[in-house]
Amino acid sequence: MSSAERKGDARERLLARLLDAFDEALPSPEVSLREIAARTETSHALLRYHFGSLPGVLAAMLKAQRSRDNETLFEAAQQGTFDDFVVAIWRAYTRPEQLSRVRGFFHVVGLAAYSPEDFREFIDSLDDLTKMLASLAEREGLDAKEALTMATVTIAAIRGLLLQEVLTPAGHSEDAVALLLRMSKGQSVPRTCPGP
Repeated sequence: MSSAERKGDARERLLARLLDAFDEALPSPEVSLREIAARTETSHALLRYHFGSLPGVLAAMLKAQRSRDNETLFEAAQQGTFDDFVVAIWRAYTRPEQLSRVRGFFHVVGLAAYSPEDFREFIDSLDDLTKMLASLAEREGLDAKEALTMATVTIAAIRGLLLQEVLTPAGHSEDAVALLLRMSKGQSVPRTCPGP
């Protein structure tokens, strides 16, 4: 086994320990690597070696957690429709126990916007839900280009609504998700006041 393979195996084992220690949550960006190391019963030097920094730890954990979530979502998508999948995504990420992860997601996305080269692996993992939604849209009759556009806009809207949920939890995101689904079917948007 090469040293690169051994390093990869050690990184994966350490990542598994991090995921076990924090379960569905993410460490807060305010905690130190030393505090995370203490909770996972490892050293902060090992965390720094394998992940580089606290944002590197957060990005690796998020990628692994999202991958696990997506496997479950993908199984459900095989039996459902585009709309079913949108609702499943929304429900998965608006559960109260997901709040720290949703906040962590936006924290890491913000850091990645300034330094994409440091977060390439995380950034590359962001299109998986879009691809699945596009596949469902194609299955429902859209051509490939239109399906990808519909999926891209839908995921962007969901992420925007999730950000709104984090910043102003008393918002009307459920109504916005229902509107998004109507718009995806080409249904008109009801007016709230009479037209001219």
